Amino acid sequence: MSTLHEVGEEDAWRCWLCDEPVDPDASVNSDRGPSIDGGAAPKGKKPPAGSERLAHRACNTRKGAVKPVVPWSPGLFVIEPAPIVSTVERLTRKGGREVVARCPSKADADEAAVWLLDRLSRFAPELAVGTQVEAGGGQFLLVLRAV
Repeated sequence: MSTLHEVGEEDAWRCWLCDEPVDPDASVNSDRGPSIDGGAAPKGKKPPAGSERLAHRACNTRKGAVKPVVPWSPGLFVIEPAPIVSTVERLTRKGGREVVARCPSKADADEAAVWLLDRLSRFAPELAVGTQVEAGGGQFLLVLRAV
């Protein structure tokens, strides 16, 4: 088990759930204070080594023992965005490619692709992925591909 400081340094003091900065000096009893999310594990088992992540106490509490929801940026123009956590899990397990969103313009899809790669670099740093923007049906599809 790692210390709060070690986990914070490893995650660059950013909450892995909401992607906002975590103040290392805030009280651990504060909603915006730092906490360690121990990761998911089957009931009665310990989480795998290295699965500890930094989270705000409120984000960690809100997540509880259920699968976390990592939101897409509200500033993006995406239609039917795929759930980020499930997509990461499938690409980690199987590889391949997945359509993760539709966008009305190529510029919107390009912006979403840049944002998604940046977000995944912190959320799932071990997953090597690339993006593609494909025209289709008058819209542009954002594709995430394991590399």
